This record gives sequence, C-alpha cells and structure tokens, in this order.
Amino acid sequence: MDYLPQLLTIAAVMLLACVSPGPDFIAVTSNALVSRKRGMGVALGTSAGITLWAVLAIVGLGVLLNTVAWLYDAIRVVGAGYLIYMGIKMLLGARRPYGDLEISRTQNTSTPAPRVGLLVSATNPKAAAFFGSFFITVLPAQAPWWVLAAAVVVVTVVSFAWFSTLALMFSTDRVRAYYAKVRRPIDALMGAALVGLGLRLALVR
Repeated sequence: MDYLPQLLTIAAVMLLACVSPGPDFIAVTSNALVSRKRGMGVALGTSAGITLWAVLAIVGLGVLLNTVAWLYDAIRVVGAGYLIYMGIKMLLGARRPYGDLEISRTQNTSTPAPRVGLLVSATNPKAAAFFGSFFITVLPAQAPWWVLAAAVVVVTVVSFAWFSTLALMFSTDRVRAYYAKVRRPIDALMGAALVGLGLRLALVR
C-alpha cells in the first residue's frame, strides 16, 4: 500500500497527542472514577469529538480557523468557558463527603457522559489547528478519498482505544478504593487543572 507510511505516521502522532495530558484526559479519568460506564461514555464522546475535528480538517475547516480570527476566538471562548465550568464543579465537589457526592452524581443525569466528552473535545479549537496542519503536512494533496477516509478511521480507533483504556484502568476497584481515600486532593487538583487549562485557552492564542 503506497499510503501505509502516512497512515502509520498519523497513528503514531495521534497516540502521542492523546497520551499528552489535557482536558480530554482529565474528563475521562475523573468520570471513570465515578463508574466504568460513565468513563466509557466520556471516552466515546471524546473520540467522537476528535473524529469530528478530523473530518472538518479534511474538508478545510482547519485552514478556515487559521485565517478567520473571530471564528477561532469564538470557539476558543466557548471551550474555555466549558472547561472552567467543569473545573469549578470539581472544586466544589471536593468539599463534599464522598458518599454524598456519589449519590449526587448517580442521580444527576442531566448531562449524559458521551455529551460531556463530546463537548470537551469539540470546543477545543486547537484540535482543529492540529488536524488542519497535520493532515496537510502528512497526506499528499492529491490523496484519493479512501486514504482520507482511512485517516479518519485511524484517528478514531487510536483515540477511542487510548481513552477507553484509561476509562477501564481508572474504574478498577483498586484505583477507585484508593481514590475514595484521597478523593479531595485529587478532585481539587483536577478541578484546578481544568480551570487553569480553561484560562490558558481563553487568554493565550
């Protein structure tokens, strides 16, 4: 296959991008600590958001965001606001007893897990810039449609494989038992990280 090296490069770079801690990582792991089902749901939504950006990059949105400043800034502000909102929720939750928090999270179904992952991923304009520049660099300009489709499939498989692995790992009884003992500092750290990422996204282009 003539395009196999390019597809393997996409897989390797995508895995490195996923492994790098960021909002997606925190969203998946923090929800997996609540339950395996919720963690897997966020992993699914996160992967769907990444797939969306990959598809949009192929049709040219990545280039558009790099040239239309107000559109990039609009998505950036929305994404920053959502990250800060999630971070504040985690910081407030860190002050509550673990049992009360479990009951609250179980009863609160207003935001389905896949939607949480999708919102975190889809409101990250840096993903559009990443895919836009990355695909343009790696894929030939005249690549056939099936190569473009294969690139999207590779991105989807790699991202879901990584985030679902995280969800499974952080939802094990051993990890959750440890989390129950040190939940407050972990939630406070994750919440502060999300707020920090949101502020950084809002203030730094």
